Amino acid sequence: YSSKDLHGAEFIDSYVFNKAEYVRFNSTVGKYVGYTEHGVYNAETWNKGSELVRELGQLERFCKHNADIHYSAILDKTGEQG
Repeated sequence: YSSKDLHGAEFIDSYVFNKAEYVRFNSTVGKYVGYTEHGVYNAETWNKGSELVRELGQLERFCKHNADIHYSAILDKTGEQG
């Protein structure tokens, strides 16, 4: 997100092996997307199970909650002279 209004916040959970991303969850897309043969298999499996439900709640449960708490400590102080 880039403003105090968290409307455009996005949660991305990437899975990487050997420096190559093979599967990613993006809250805007709302599902897992695979980038390799193994990643496509995992994405299809995870999109049918409880993993998807857990990830869908992370934006509200974790990201927005913590962003609101830490916003003033990080972003409101940018540009201030010390």
